[in-house]
Amino acid sequence: MEISLLAASGAAAHGHGGAGVNGVWIGAFQLSFGHILALPEGLSGSKVYDLWRESEMKHPLGLALILISIAVCVHAQPPTPGAPPPVALFSPATIQSFTPANNPGSDAKAKLGDMLFDDKRLSVDDSLACNMCHSPRNGFTTHTPTSRGVRDQLGKRNAPSILNAMFYKTMFWDGRAASLEEQATLPILNPIEMGQKEPKDVVAKLSAIPEFVEAFQQVFGHPVNWEDVGKALAAFERTRLSTEAPFDRFLRGDEKAMNASQRRGWALFTGKARCGSCHTYDPALPLFGDNRFHNTGVGSRKQDFNQLAKRAADSIAKGNKDEIDKLALATDASELGRFLVSKNREDIGAFKTPFLRDVLLTGPYMHDGSLETLWDVVEFFNKGGEKNPFLDAGMQPLGLTASEVDDLVNFMGALTSDRFSVERAGELDRQHTAYLYGLALQRENHKHAQ
Repeated sequence: MEISLLAASGAAAHGHGGAGVNGVWIGAFQLSFGHILALPEGLSGSKVYDLWRESEMKHPLGLALILISIAVCVHAQPPTPGAPPPVALFSPATIQSFTPANNPGSDAKAKLGDMLFDDKRLSVDDSLACNMCHSPRNGFTTHTPTSRGVRDQLGKRNAPSILNAMFYKTMFWDGRAASLEEQATLPILNPIEMGQKEPKDVVAKLSAIPEFVEAFQQVFGHPVNWEDVGKALAAFERTRLSTEAPFDRFLRGDEKAMNASQRRGWALFTGKARCGSCHTYDPALPLFGDNRFHNTGVGSRKQDFNQLAKRAADSIAKGNKDEIDKLALATDASELGRFLVSKNREDIGAFKTPFLRDVLLTGPYMHDGSLETLWDVVEFFNKGGEKNPFLDAGMQPLGLTASEVDDLVNFMGALTSDRFSVERAGELDRQHTAYLYGLALQRENHKHAQ
């Protein structure tokens, strides 16, 4: 089937050409069998769903096409031109306290780290840069369930955002790296990520590039070496931080900063939904995370944990950090989570609690990217996760209504930095439409099964 996106004429919201949906380019889809579905300016996600239901394209494919049009156009853009400067969420003293003494930050070091982060030559075949799995335009993620590495290899894990990563006690979904410096270098040597064989190969390659030779000499006072590659990348990552959001302004007394749905969501978050049990709120470090690991049952939908642990036991027992890194990204043992690192049975299937700042921009969700929207995530927890022998004791059905699920998601939207206010509205609409489509598809499949 041939599908083409037709550009619409005329001025749209936020200064872009084409018809807009909350500031998102839309237009129309033309299919080879003759249907044309135009989406007018100002259409919300729920209205898209209503339009689909009322149209002649009753099959879920019709809504799928609408979703594609939205999905390809919504991403975490740079701050809106003319918007007020972002308000810092973390004080310089807080940032300093989380910066290791052996790698103090500086503008020059962060700039060098940014150069490395953006350069494909860091990979074995010059095909992949760090920013391709951690894209600034996508909340420093990929918006795909898992990431592709060199030679088009597909990993087992969702790429976590580097936003606020400096505040994690351990890195990666399973905590297999103890610092940002270590985290920054492991992907370079992983065979299905950037594919370099040895640190010396990376050092030799960078040492042949004049701009890196000059920058390393300027920042560190000596030639390129492997340890400093990690230090420069980590220094850059420590500059990627969330900024003030509507929630923060609400806490300071601005009642209009959050709407009624978001305020109800905040009450649910700390009450009936019990989100705060793991996504803890600490006014001194308001990231909404506990730096711990929990089995929510996501991986048990694919694997029998006991059988998987038995098959992987020998490799885990003998594995050094490089081997554990390969197990985590290239094998089914990935689903064992923290157990790969700790070797404690109670950690089987447990993964790190992610921070919730700017979470709206970083889907899909969970360690394997298996939940497309925040609505899917809340519904997963609403049913009590997925039963398995190692399920976290706190995973119990919540009994949330559909409107309460909406309120919780809207609250999480209020944790999006103000500099992404336009993208916040567009992404909420996109995710809601995707969620509704999923429900419609389930009903359609259920009818056909009968």
